[in-house]
Amino acid sequence: MKKSLFFSMMAALVTFTGCTKLGPDFSGLTAPPLPKEIPADRNVSDDTVTEWWRIFDDPVLDRLVEKARKQNLDLESAGLRILQARAALGISTGMRYPQKQTLSGGYMSTYQDRQIDSYALNFDMGWELDLWGKYARGIESSEASLYAAVASYDALTVSLLAEVARNYIAYRTTEERIAYAKRNIAIQERVAHMTEIQFNSGNVSELDMQQARTQLYNTRAALPALELSKIKSVNALATLLAVTPEEIRAMIDTHDYRRRDEINRFIATGKKGTIQLVENEEALLDLSYVPDAAFDPHAVIDASLLMRRPDIKAAEYRARAASAQIGATEALLYPSFALVGNLGYNATDIGLGIGTAAKNLSVTAGPGFSWNIFQYDRIKNQVRIQDAKFQESLVNYSKQVLQAASEVSNALNGYVLTQAQLAERKKALEATVRAFNISVTQYHDGLVSYQRLLSTVEKLTTTQDIYAQMRGALATDIVLLYKALGGGWQSGRGGSCLSEKTVESLKMRGVDWGNYLDENMTKLPEKY
Repeated sequence: MKKSLFFSMMAALVTFTGCTKLGPDFSGLTAPPLPKEIPADRNVSDDTVTEWWRIFDDPVLDRLVEKARKQNLDLESAGLRILQARAALGISTGMRYPQKQTLSGGYMSTYQDRQIDSYALNFDMGWELDLWGKYARGIESSEASLYAAVASYDALTVSLLAEVARNYIAYRTTEERIAYAKRNIAIQERVAHMTEIQFNSGNVSELDMQQARTQLYNTRAALPALELSKIKSVNALATLLAVTPEEIRAMIDTHDYRRRDEINRFIATGKKGTIQLVENEEALLDLSYVPDAAFDPHAVIDASLLMRRPDIKAAEYRARAASAQIGATEALLYPSFALVGNLGYNATDIGLGIGTAAKNLSVTAGPGFSWNIFQYDRIKNQVRIQDAKFQESLVNYSKQVLQAASEVSNALNGYVLTQAQLAERKKALEATVRAFNISVTQYHDGLVSYQRLLSTVEKLTTTQDIYAQMRGALATDIVLLYKALGGGWQSGRGGSCLSEKTVESLKMRGVDWGNYLDENMTKLPEKY
């Protein structure tokens, strides 16, 4: 009767194992109110968002992005965190099975009048039944953490590609600024020479000549700072791609970005022998170091694109993991039931001859339970902590979504307004060139002082430099927009989160990774 009751209880426990899961069931998150769309004319295609850098039609940028995806060290670290999360999920999954399976043994020899040898061999097993879903919630939490690690990898990819493009644009922008600076140095050398001739002829004072030289020297002095800016951009790209600066320079200089900026293309000689600048647009704005993007600023951007941003998905999965931890902790309030057993063999040889060894084989098995009573609300407070962490993750999720919407709005409006500003800067540049030509002629004829000519030369230098910077800012705004949309991570789908070099390094240390390093295990999932 007792045996039948015992087996009936065990059967009931096993039957109901895992059927009850304490704590809230995660059912998704509700995003804060968002604008349905940013009003415009047509849709932004997913293909454009997936490989947004191709809208610049720049083979150098394409190569930099490709290498960054394969070689960036931060991305490699993120891939290793995915591997860690996958192993952690394996630990949680293993808790479904008997948690204790221990084989132990020992031998002891003592001498007291005679030699006594003792032998022992034991196998202990314990299996806590998951009646309240403690381990099931642990698996749920670990699985969510794994997907959060994948989403974090994708978020890092988005930032990485944007940084590569931004630093590349910064490099090209600086090149364009240097080209304009060299143009202005050539112009100012002509002006300084003209002023020296006027001074030697007694037509102007030495002050005019020294002011012309001062302006020339100051413009020349700006070149080293610009060169330093280029060096910083190269070093930043080298860090992002995990290569040497020399390799970056070799990649950047392979494309035909160099322009023969001959002086006679933009400097001409006036009728009276004075210096004049060519005023046609082709000669004035023929520098094209900064990549141009084929982008329509009036494209409709559906707010649902934001919800696919990997950092938002990571926040969602972190919330899911936190939710599962509530139930796992709450299970500690209830009694735990376990099946325990022991298989033991013990032998003692007292050294009195044949038949004097004592042997014992024992088998024990049975149910057990434990209950955390009189905990003085310690476990309840642990549950409260987990619930507060879950609520915090909900707040962080809402903040992440609103931040994403803000970034898209800032980038899109920044592009539209910078484009309008650039159009006005272009007009200002054309007007400054015209003003320079007039002032040079009038100065030569003695109609204006050198201060007027000096002012137009300064404005020409400043206007051209600002124009080049704004071209770079316009391209950067596009990068920021696609970064805000979470573009770029999709192109890595189906690839591995670890490089071949890292996989080989892990294998060489002799650690048994099982199938964790197989292609199908390291492959980034197509969907979350």
